[in-house]
Amino acid sequence: QDQLVESGGGLVQAGGSLRLSCAASGRSFSRDAMGWFRQAPGKEREFVAAINWSGDSTYYTDSVKGRFTISRHDAKNTNTLYLQMNSLKPEDTAIYYCATTGVEFGSASQRQSEYSSWGQGTQVTVSS
Repeated sequence: QDQLVESGGGLVQAGGSLRLSCAASGRSFSRDAMGWFRQAPGKEREFVAAINWSGDSTYYTDSVKGRFTISRHDAKNTNTLYLQMNSLKPEDTAIYYCATTGVEFGSASQRQSEYSSWGQGTQVTVSS
């Protein structure tokens, strides 16, 4: 069974940085496309960033381009997804979720419907 566990969230002042991690276990995720999504209070969950299975193709929502960087590290027995967040803004406050498509050699996608496994989320709060 796929298990995704996010970490790295917290409280930061506007302009600060955080690095989120997502540890994937249960099987190898080296051939899966993966992504980050977020849900702010009172809003629907939205796409943030995605990366393809090989890590050479990434995709970002417009509001985070130039500030956030998605990356992945795939080793023999571990798969970790990262989201480096710089120049954080109060509007970045949300619960951040990582997800995997479960499709081998998948492309980076912004469509939530293409992701089959999700983590529990990590809270990011940016104060003004």
